[in-house]
Amino acid sequence: MKKAMKITGKILLGMLITLVAAIVILLAVRIIGRTINGRTPDGGINESMLVEINGTKQWINIYGQDKDNPVLLYLHGGPGSATSQIDYAFTRKWSDVYTVVTWDQRNCGKSYDTSKTDTITADMMMQDGKEMTEYLLEYMGKDKITLLGHSWGSLYGANLALEYPEYYDAFIGTGQFIDEQENEKRLYEAAQEWSEGDEKGKALLAKWSPDNADSVEAFQARNEIMDRYGYGMMKDGTDYNIYTTILFNPNYTIKDYIGYVKNSEASFEPYMDFCSGEIPKLSLLGKTDYQVPYYNINGDMDYQTNYWLACEYFEQVNAPEKEMFVMKDATHGLLESRSEEFSGYVHEIAKMQKN
Repeated sequence: MKKAMKITGKILLGMLITLVAAIVILLAVRIIGRTINGRTPDGGINESMLVEINGTKQWINIYGQDKDNPVLLYLHGGPGSATSQIDYAFTRKWSDVYTVVTWDQRNCGKSYDTSKTDTITADMMMQDGKEMTEYLLEYMGKDKITLLGHSWGSLYGANLALEYPEYYDAFIGTGQFIDEQENEKRLYEAAQEWSEGDEKGKALLAKWSPDNADSVEAFQARNEIMDRYGYGMMKDGTDYNIYTTILFNPNYTIKDYIGYVKNSEASFEPYMDFCSGEIPKLSLLGKTDYQVPYYNINGDMDYQTNYWLACEYFEQVNAPEKEMFVMKDATHGLLESRSEEFSGYVHEIAKMQKN
């Protein structure tokens, strides 16, 4: 018996030593990776800060290989879904032609503030965008900046470009969001066709419709429908390693990650009413006259934000210059699934703007 206990004790001790060693190695690798990613390029910039915007502190990172390059403000989707835990992996691919600013919008990600959980309105978000833009213009010493918005960020960015054209030299929308009501209507019509003869698909569809979209169950069913028929946002995964991206993120401490997970649900709560009551106020239908160049990079399999609706809107747009870049067989997650291809289009737009 004693011999068995000794053997068991040795095994447990060995397992503990192995576990501790693995943790030490992992932390050492993380420190090295974060140090490399945290470097400032020669002649460039790499700064993170909290900025006082419209009554609350909001986090940004500014990264570029040449401070003389034009500044691009990246607007993440959601709303209320910050991407700062991973977005450096794809936004830095544009950093040779733009100084890229990534921003965690009001009350999400590293901008989460327990004291600022008031109802969020369209006017409030527009004021946030205006103030952030004004801050960047002054801080970076620029006359204008470029906007690049994904999903909700594309609706947000288009509205900013329409309202304050004097601040921007171009708008780039990807996964272009045009109008919530029309978007959901078209998805529902498509889903009815996809699910013909599929009992499980019809069961999912019974849980969601444009008139029944406010519950968590409905939201999950909506996304499951797209996944089931091959139109899910991340059907192609990512073309970068998500685990090493998180592990080597230079802007996130372990405490930040704990806070991100802990606060994710609470940070989204103020956006729930915003999604149903305020986003419709920002519809782009009927708002087609831009004073800045208008560009789109869209996937032709995108039903999260309807590709065909974006195409119809694009045809109606009046702008000094406009161009649509189409990524074949790409869904809503095109920016992450095919970040290299996406980056190529961003470089092409930068070249067009320079000329």
